[in-house]
Amino acid sequence: MPIQQWSDQILVVEMGDDPQFTDELNSLIEQLERNPSLDVVLNMWGVNQIYSSNIAQLLRVRAAVIANERRLFLAEIRAQVWDVLQAVRLDEKFDVADEVAIALRSLQMKRK
Repeated sequence: MPIQQWSDQILVVEMGDDPQFTDELNSLIEQLERNPSLDVVLNMWGVNQIYSSNIAQLLRVRAAVIANERRLFLAEIRAQVWDVLQAVRLDEKFDVADEVAIALRSLQMKRK
C-alpha cells in the first residue's frame, strides 16, 4: 500500500512517477483534510522524473502540513529529481533525509 500509517501521528507515502505521483498526493491531501494532525514522510525513491505539476502538488501538501504545525520530509531522493528540486530552490523549502528511517527518527525525536 503506497500510503502507510506508520504511527498514530506519521504517514509514510511511497511515491512513484506519474500517474502514481499525482494519485498518491491527491489521496494524501484528502487524508490530511480528515486528520490534520499528521506528520508526513514522502519516500521519493520511486520517482525518476518530476514535472511542474508535481512540484505544485508538493507545495500544496507542504502548505497543508505546515498550516497544522506538522512536518513534511522528502526522503531517498534520486539525483536527477534532486537536481530539479535544487534548480527551482525547493531544497530550501522542504526537510530532506537520505533515508526514510532518518526522517522517522527525526519526527519521533521532535515529538518527545
